[in-house]
Amino acid sequence: MIVYRHSAMVRLTHWIGVICATLLLLSGLQIFNAHPALYLGQASDFAQPIASIGTAQKDARLIGVTTVFGYTFNTTGLLGLSGPSNDAQYAFPSWLTLPGYQDLAIGRRWHFFFAWLLVIDGLTYLIYSLVSGHLWRDLVPSMRQVRALGHSIIDHLRLRFPRGDEARQYNILQRLSYLATLFIVVPLLVLTGLTMSPGLDAGFPFLTNAFGGRQTARTIHVICAFALVGFVILHVLMVLLSGVWNNVRSMITGWYVIKPETHAHDQTG
Repeated sequence: MIVYRHSAMVRLTHWIGVICATLLLLSGLQIFNAHPALYLGQASDFAQPIASIGTAQKDARLIGVTTVFGYTFNTTGLLGLSGPSNDAQYAFPSWLTLPGYQDLAIGRRWHFFFAWLLVIDGLTYLIYSLVSGHLWRDLVPSMRQVRALGHSIIDHLRLRFPRGDEARQYNILQRLSYLATLFIVVPLLVLTGLTMSPGLDAGFPFLTNAFGGRQTARTIHVICAFALVGFVILHVLMVLLSGVWNNVRSMITGWYVIKPETHAHDQTG
């Protein structure tokens, strides 16, 4: 049986969000490379960062090191020193940044452009979700789903995917992860990002104070960015495990194939 699962607006905002988030990550890593350390408070305490990526000398050779809360790890070849020569002394390797060469100004232009595009895309999705009922119908979990949370977690760990009518709707883990991403992670990313804009920071200083200082806001921004990366990785993994073509097709065309019911539990995807 084939059902129409995703509306045109949901599909459009989804793919625009994918493009924006990808380019924001790549340009964000470029910006981070300009000063690869995180602090708490209003000002940078260069002597005591809570996390940093750089290089160090070991046995007369240069290595890449990553330090988190005082614990240092050798990350040569990936972070700090991504190649065999001193030319690769970047926190994140050049192939993972936008642009690929170190240019803070261009990186910031890319980042701010797609950040505002993501805000517009997110607001469009939110307004549509409220007006159409998509938010309450497809994202807010029912009490029956909340009570089945433990069972759904076990099914996911066992890679059991539902069929039949249960596959028509998002399961409880999907709903909770989508809600947390849309209403916690993304808003925090936007608000903490605003604190790093000198113009907006001057006009709305209370925002920086609300996050405990400019450097704390920057740290929260980076943590949320990697939380979003983690969500995307998990989301893609579930798509791969539960049926790549069926899931991707539904997000392109809207149509989703429901297989005969053999396991009536929540669906992963």
